[in-house]
Parts: sequence; structure tokens; C-alpha cells
Amino acid sequence: MEPVAEARRRRRLDEVFGDVLPDTTADERGADGPNQDTEAWYRHNRPPHHGG
Repeated sequence: MEPVAEARRRRRLDEVFGDVLPDTTADERGADGPNQDTEAWYRHNRPPHHGG
């Protein structure tokens, strides 16, 4: 996408959704971000009545 078209698209998204969308998604950033052990935390803190 051209830089001008990309800027126009981002400006339109900001008008519609505000400035709340991240520049990249978690899928694009990969697993080495600050939440890399979220799954382990959930497994460790899972209530007994949820199995496990």
C-alpha cells in the first residue's frame, strides 16, 4: 500500500475507532512480548471446578 493511502486509511480508522488500535497485533509481534507466559499463568490459577 502506498504511504499516502496508508496514512489516509489510518486517519479514517482513527476517526471511526479513536486512537485505540495498536500499530501491530499480538500475532505480528510474536510470543516474545510481555504476555508470553499468560497460558501458564491461567493454567496455574485455574479454579478446581474448571478441571485440570
